[in-house]
Formats: sequence, structure tokens, C-alpha cells
Amino acid sequence: MLSSLQIENVAVIQKANVHFEKGLNVLTGETGAGKSILIDSINAILGNRTSKDLVRTGAPKAVIRAAFEDVPETVLDKLEKAGYERSEALTLSREITAEGKSSCRINGMPATAAVLRDLCGGLININGQHDSVGLLNPAHHEEILDAYAQNSAEYRDYYVVYRELVGVKKALDAMITDENEKQRRIELLSYQVQEIDDAALKSGEEQTLESRRKVLANASTIRDRIAQAYALLSGGDDSAGAVDFLGEASNAIDSAAQLDGELSGNAGQLLDLYYTAKDVAADLIGRLDAYDSNDAELDEIEQRIDQIYRLKRKYGDTVEDILAFGERARQELETIQSSQERAEHLQAEKHRLYTLAREKAEILTQTRLRAFEELNKRISGTLDFLNMPGVRMTLRHARGPLASHGQDSVEFYISTNPGEDPKPLAKIASGGELSRITLAIKNAMADRDAVPTVIYDEIDSGVSGKAASRIGEVLKQSAKDHQILCITHTAQIAALADCHLLIQKNIANDRTYTEIHPLDTEGRVDALAHIISGDHVTELSRANAREMLGLR
Repeated sequence: MLSSLQIENVAVIQKANVHFEKGLNVLTGETGAGKSILIDSINAILGNRTSKDLVRTGAPKAVIRAAFEDVPETVLDKLEKAGYERSEALTLSREITAEGKSSCRINGMPATAAVLRDLCGGLININGQHDSVGLLNPAHHEEILDAYAQNSAEYRDYYVVYRELVGVKKALDAMITDENEKQRRIELLSYQVQEIDDAALKSGEEQTLESRRKVLANASTIRDRIAQAYALLSGGDDSAGAVDFLGEASNAIDSAAQLDGELSGNAGQLLDLYYTAKDVAADLIGRLDAYDSNDAELDEIEQRIDQIYRLKRKYGDTVEDILAFGERARQELETIQSSQERAEHLQAEKHRLYTLAREKAEILTQTRLRAFEELNKRISGTLDFLNMPGVRMTLRHARGPLASHGQDSVEFYISTNPGEDPKPLAKIASGGELSRITLAIKNAMADRDAVPTVIYDEIDSGVSGKAASRIGEVLKQSAKDHQILCITHTAQIAALADCHLLIQKNIANDRTYTEIHPLDTEGRVDALAHIISGDHVTELSRANAREMLGLR
């Protein structure tokens, strides 16, 4: 439960330290005194969205701290799994700077707002006036039934099959295209595959062709250069060549080495050069025939390169790209040509999954229908106690197409007077009736809700007199199992509080200050008297307040 809340520089609250007790905690005060700021602060400490507007004007930052006791096991398990200390005493804090930056801590350890929302959402349930208005939206009615039915296991069983069914339907829809378009695609892919296959391209072929074309196009020049080099190496009929000169030089140094052994190395080097030059000359003369002009081969190479160029314009920048394109086209063609067989398989799978999903959806439906029967009995009993004895609630239910939530379309209908046909809540219930219906639903679901602290923000809106007294008694009853925080303008509810807090606005030095005071017995008498008679408190109103508190 929420044991304390510390607030610094939040809107009109400069500083407040509020302690809450078990049971029914009531907060009263004039309109605009700052009761909504408490709700905003609690929302912030639970990680919900906030803004820099929450920071008090002129202050560098707003600070909110909350302490909890007897933390539920489900929350403790989440905290421990996330790496936080497992402790039944839990402290949350959040700071919001004037620039809008936010920082959070759990038991002193850093956290994000998202982590706060995920880990600590099971600590407090806030029911504001918008919850009554939300009851008018039929989309929320199924959520109420599911929460009461506690059918999360049945829903998961259904949703797994439903998602699989959706996947199969998407795959099947993607295969069903216009037959003419399908045939055109087959013809195009067939042509592309055939054209690439006929070309019989090989990876790296283009580079090989370019090299060979360069040789053939310059064969005459290459022959001339080889012949020139051979003549220089081997000489001619009338002149010696480099090979002869190297041989003579080798013989000369070899003779000299006979006289000076230090020249033997040079003699060996010259001999190596002689044989190397002789081998090169022989190799060059052997290559001359390879460089005969071959116009036929050059034409073939030119045609092949031109063919590759035309294919590159269609299918890619390189031979490798063309081959990859051809493989993709082949695979797509095979997929289309075998689509009929796959379509038949998907159709069978779709039928199987649809049948299974309907079975799972029907199980989910039955949990909701049973939940409404039980929930309606509890709601009717509470509404009868809340001075709405003629109210009759029914469920408008229909089975429809499968959707993510199942097959059900549900809406609560209500008849507020005997003999009248039930109609949608939005067309029947007044503000006061909605408040009581909301409370009846919340009260009926209390034993299904593991959240220890429940906040009601003006649940008594639009009611007074006996109805307000009955609302107070229901809240008092609920407070036996949950800590209840209730913001109210009704004396009948405030009188039943286990802890009464007064939210009071003061103005000093042209600044507004809101303070929160726990009330003793006389303070409660005075607060109730103000609620009863307004600014002009009389002895009669004070006497009424004492009577409501059971004082003599």
C-alpha cells in the first residue's frame, strides 16, 4: 500500500509530506485547491507521461517521492527479475526539471519512466471521472469481462492460432494475382532466363576477353617488338648480339679469375646472365607464331563483348550481376509455376487453422458469457444497495468475424426503470448513475484485482443524499481488502474515512500555496461542516457533522 507521498515544487504545492493509512483515506478541499495535483503526482511516480508544466513556476525542478509497504509478490518478482532489491518496503522517486528532463529511481537505483510503468503498475489503480465516461464506450466492456473472467490463458491459446492464420492468409493473398498479369510475368521471366542461359556466361569472362582483344588488336606491334628484342639479344649475320657479348665477357672474367680468385663470383654472375639472356631469346623467337594476325578470332571476341554489353544494359553492371539476376528470375519463375500446388497447401492450412481458431474463440466466448452472468449478479446487488433498485443490466452479444480479440462483439445495455427495454449506457445513464454503475463494477471486481491501493477521483460526482451515503458505505467495505484513496466533495463519504486529509489553498506574497493537513476529530468536524454549509458554517452544520461522525 501507499504509506507516504512527498511532493516538492509541483504546481501550486511548494512542499508537502502526506501520510496515508490502511482503509479509507479521504481527501477534501475546495475546487481548485490542488486535489488533481495529487493525482498528477502519483501518475508521475508510476512512470506515466508528464511535462515541465508540472514544475512550480520559478523552481529548478519538481521532486516526487512515494513509499510503499506490503508490496505484492507479483511486483516484487518483477523488481527482482529486473535487478532491483527485493524488499517489501519500496521507495520510488522522480524528478522533473524546468527544462522538461526527467529522472527516476527505484530504491535509490536509477530507472527509466518505462521501467517504472512496467514494474510498478501493479501498485496503484487510479479511477478518475474519465473512467465513468469510458464506460460509455462499448470497446471497454469486453476488457471488463476479460478482467473479471481472468481468461488470459484462453486468450493466449486463441491468439497464437489467430496470428498463424493471419500469416497463412497473407501468404495466400500474395499468391492470388490477376491471371493475365501472372501469364505476362511468366513469359517475361522465361525470356530473361533463356536469354541469360543461352549466353552461357562465365564469371570473370569479360576481363579475359578484354585482355585477349587487346593482344589481337596489337599483334603486329607485339611481333615487331619481339623481333627487335630477339635481334638485340642474338645478333644478326653481320653483327653480334647481347648474348654473344655476355658470353665473351663471361669467358674474359673466368680467365681473370684463374689469376685472382676474388673474381670468381663475378664470373659466375656473368655466366648466369649469359644463359638467362640465351633462354629469353629462345623463348621470344618461339612466341612469334602466337602473334600472327587473326581477324576471325578478333571478330568473335568483339561480338562476344558486344553481347555482354547488351546483357549488362538489361540485367546488371557486371557478368556476376547478370548471372545473379538470372538465378533470381529462375527462382521466381519456379515459384509462380509451382504456385498452384502451394496455393492448394495454403488453402488446406487456412481451413485447418480457421476451424481451430473458431474453436479457441468459442472457448474464449464462453469465459466472457459466464463472467457476465456472475458479474451482473454482483453489480445488481451493489446497485440495489446504491439506491438504484430498478436497474437491470443485460449483455448485447454477437459472434462475428475473427479478430485479434476473438469473435465477440459485446456491449452493456441497461434499463434504469422497470418495464423499460434495456438500451446502451450512453443513452440511458445520467452522471450520477454512471458514477454508481462504475463503483458497482469496480466493487464487483475487487476480489479479482491484486492491486493493493485504489484511488477514486470524485466517484461521487452527480450524487448526493442517500445515494452518496451508500457510495461511502461501499467504499468503506472495499477498504477492508484494499487501501482506498478517495477525493470527494460529499460529506456522507468523508464522514466514513479512516484518515481524513484536507487540501487547502492559501495566497501569500502574490503566490499560491497548497497545503495538505491530516485532520483530528475537531478538524474533521470543521471540514464536514464546511462541506455541508459552505463558507457560512453554523452551529447546526457543525452539529450535523458531529452526528455524521458518531460524536455526541
